Amino acid sequence: MSNTAEIVDFEPSPNNLEAFWMPFTNNRQFKSKPRLLVGAKDMHYTAIDGRKILDGTAGLWCVNAGHCREKIVEAVRAQVGRMDYAPAFQMGHPAAFQLASRLAAMLPGDLDHVFFTNSGSEAVDTALKIAIAYHRARGDGTRQRLIGRERGYHGVGFGGISVGGIAPNRKFFGALLTGVDHLPHTLDIKANAFTKGQPASGANLADDLERIVALHDASNIAAVIVEPVACSTGVIVPPQGYLQRLRQICDKHGILLIFDEVITGFGRLGANFAADYFGVLPDLITTAKGITNGTVPMGAVFARKGIYDTFMQHPQGPIELFHGYTYSGHPLACAAGLATLDLYKEEGLFERAKELTPYWQDAVHSLKGARNVIDIRDLGLIGAVEFEPRPGKPTERAFDVFLQTYEKGVLTRVSGDIIALSPPLIVSKAQIDQIVGTLGDAIKQAA
Repeated sequence: MSNTAEIVDFEPSPNNLEAFWMPFTNNRQFKSKPRLLVGAKDMHYTAIDGRKILDGTAGLWCVNAGHCREKIVEAVRAQVGRMDYAPAFQMGHPAAFQLASRLAAMLPGDLDHVFFTNSGSEAVDTALKIAIAYHRARGDGTRQRLIGRERGYHGVGFGGISVGGIAPNRKFFGALLTGVDHLPHTLDIKANAFTKGQPASGANLADDLERIVALHDASNIAAVIVEPVACSTGVIVPPQGYLQRLRQICDKHGILLIFDEVITGFGRLGANFAADYFGVLPDLITTAKGITNGTVPMGAVFARKGIYDTFMQHPQGPIELFHGYTYSGHPLACAAGLATLDLYKEEGLFERAKELTPYWQDAVHSLKGARNVIDIRDLGLIGAVEFEPRPGKPTERAFDVFLQTYEKGVLTRVSGDIIALSPPLIVSKAQIDQIVGTLGDAIKQAA
């Protein structure tokens, strides 16, 4: 198999594809027939052969305001000309404090402190460390056990894959962190197939946390981490009352509740964050992706006031929390973040997502009855279509649908035997029709 591709010279092309070991990719399949993107604007990518590809996935769940928005581009361009880098250890620059203040003002309750990272994976590992260190700082140092959830995705750091529950992400990497348990996931296709929005049944699955508490005792448990909507695993929408029940149990036993909002943050559900949408206040929130519209890598952890204050109550020394990254609060990322927040507000994109949700929901569920479709799930501007696996060939059918939609000019996201959708919040109704119509045509062609 050759790793050198025949590529139309839309712009300078790689003469060999071998050196780049691609993440979460079938490298041999891709390099035999590469799908190269060379430009982007608003709702579309441009492929290297000049075709326009409608973005049905907001890049990788991150480009919420659409591609190459001039306000963000100009902010980054100006910042890199003014100051390219500033250290965050014992130093600072104004934009980091400005962005943190803007973010804190968006958050519910007393989630009023921001710790910057560079990705969702780093945000998760940061939140787990803060949770354990918080209990120790308040004299409760036995609380070290962490609780994740089956089928959860929390990035690819050792902490994230330990509390995560997607088997292929875990099985190659040894014992991972010790002292981790998992709640059951909440997907029940038999009971809840083709539910529009939140399923009515399944809140009782949160009660499994009581079993784990009984097994280990609450005095040994630091935190529970869940995605409010588990997106990367194929869009698992929480049952009605489930997140509220988790909050109640965590409060009862003094356990911190962490929401991983790397995907659900910044308007994806038609609200600032899933915490707002569900009316549940977690103790920590992890985020990334939409914080800069995907323009410059950035992540963050939002912490409640009591957590931050606990670290500040001890006699002043040189450092309160021995944690951070070279690029925490990077000037370019902060410039992109500030411009992104401006754009969200000026164009009312979160409200727009809320208004489009009923149309989106009806469009996605119009695929019910299509060949091999066994479930459709949605919430906000998120959707998923799950297929019956081909006998002995799991994931193959959905991957074929993904390839078909790309060839037909629409980018989708494949996850196992599921096609996931999450368009930029600027998507039009006509473009929703195109995304769903193209997906429907691709399903017909996939045996």
